[in-house]
Amino acid sequence: MQCSVIVPLLNELEQLPELTAQLRELQASNSCEIILVDGGSSDNSVTFATAAGFRVIASERGRAAQMNAGAAAARGHWLLFLHADTRLPQGALSTIAAAAVQGAEWGRFDVRICGNSVWFPLIATMINWRSRLSGIATGDQAIFVRRALFERLGGYVRQPLMEDIELSRQLLKVARPFCLHQQITTSGRRWQKFGVLRTVLLMWRLRFDYWRGVPAASLAKRYE
Repeated sequence: MQCSVIVPLLNELEQLPELTAQLRELQASNSCEIILVDGGSSDNSVTFATAAGFRVIASERGRAAQMNAGAAAARGHWLLFLHADTRLPQGALSTIAAAAVQGAEWGRFDVRICGNSVWFPLIATMINWRSRLSGIATGDQAIFVRRALFERLGGYVRQPLMEDIELSRQLLKVARPFCLHQQITTSGRRWQKFGVLRTVLLMWRLRFDYWRGVPAASLAKRYE
């Protein structure tokens, strides 16, 4: 199995030293390709990533558009969408390969939130259980999917928010996600910046409103 790891970038220079160190280890395994997709960074993210030896392609700004561009350029049979502030666990690709052997069509990892809030373990547990029960995965959980299935569904819907929720909805029509217990580590920077309780309540309201049909463009204005 060859897996293409696709990482959308937008002014992620602070994250790149640690991110590229992990990606370099993955690349050395010869079982994946790495594609970084820049949406117009102005902080030398592209210069840093290119100097580190990675392939960087340009795209229209927006995670959905950037991840679709990365998928179009990918050659792997599997696509793994990784946020720049998320770190994969050891043996992540082997775990995905094992899931593929067991018949997985798509899936995600459990998440652990990195930061100094005592609430982060509880929030991560709630995210993981909600995802396991609902079958909905978020981008912070490192969604992986068979390339043929992703292409058949038309990729990510071009919208400014909830693109991961919408992709999960479409994928659920085909199969339940393969929920991996291995934990990816994602940054708690947004929770810390805006406040844990405020951020949790905002995300609940946004998801509820999306579920009842509020356009993603309207929700994105409240998320910024």
